[in-house]
Amino acid sequence: MASESLLRVEAALLSAGVSTEIVEFDASTKTSADAAAAIGCTVAQIAKSVILRAKQSERHVLVITSGINRVDEKAVAALVGEKIGRADADFVREKTGYVIGGVSPLAHAHEPITLIDEDLLAMAEIWAAAGTPNSVFKLSPVQLLALTAGRVARVKEEKTA
Repeated sequence: MASESLLRVEAALLSAGVSTEIVEFDASTKTSADAAAAIGCTVAQIAKSVILRAKQSERHVLVITSGINRVDEKAVAALVGEKIGRADADFVREKTGYVIGGVSPLAHAHEPITLIDEDLLAMAEIWAAAGTPNSVFKLSPVQLLALTAGRVARVKEEKTA
């Protein structure tokens, strides 16, 4: 029996005319490494949904980043125009309708501010969570942009020597 969260993602994909299969695994795919191993793709191809909290507006900021990247919160704050904080599990659930580890880039309970890691655009195909910690779907970066109306930006934390 599919969960309400997974069905919401499936309905959003159908409504947008995106033909893709949602794949469910027995094991969790809630980390980028777990998902890549289960799918058989690189960690870089995982479109990881990170939720941050905009401190003044209390909106949620959805940062969709490559699975190999860490989000630079200062860069996100500059892009959003307000201070950013980490989101706890209750905030994530309230704003997205998903549990941490299964946050899909689409069909959120409330409209997010969406930023998309520019590194994802270099991939031919990417994989995103489908609303549960053990479900994913494949799409192209162009489809991700169309589905989310996200703003492409440099959001990754730069490694220092």
